[in-house]
Amino acid sequence: MVAESLNKDTEHLWELLREVPDPEIPAINLVELGVVRDIEKVGDLVKVTVTPTYTGCPAKQFFNSLILEKLKENGFDKVEIITKLSPAWNTDWLSDETKQKLMDEGISPPTMDDKVVTCPHCKSTNTKEVSRFGSTPCQALYSCKDCQEPFNYFKCHV
Repeated sequence: MVAESLNKDTEHLWELLREVPDPEIPAINLVELGVVRDIEKVGDLVKVTVTPTYTGCPAKQFFNSLILEKLKENGFDKVEIITKLSPAWNTDWLSDETKQKLMDEGISPPTMDDKVVTCPHCKSTNTKEVSRFGSTPCQALYSCKDCQEPFNYFKCHV
């Protein structure tokens, strides 16, 4: 009975954190992004384990603030956020559904070794990198040689 209750509590916590958007790409949430790695409820304490997209991610502290805010507004006052750097976050943690959400948002999702980058506008793979640095550190700026539109590409991190 206690384990069943804990599972329901934990699932509720996961559902709450699925409502927290990535501050840089609001079309996806922190759970989909793979930043939220684990949630554990011990008595009144909620422990949330997070792995930033990379060690120097400028949004890392903002992730934590958004998680704390969401949990506190839902009655969870004792929250501990644990940053876990190993294993390092990588784009393999993104589901196909999450990659499709990126594409729908106009951001080309990561591909193995960044070899084939698809234009989110016309779906052409006839693309070129314009700048290794895009609107965020985890994105690069590309343009499509067919439709001539610029777009962001979510760089592969493995």
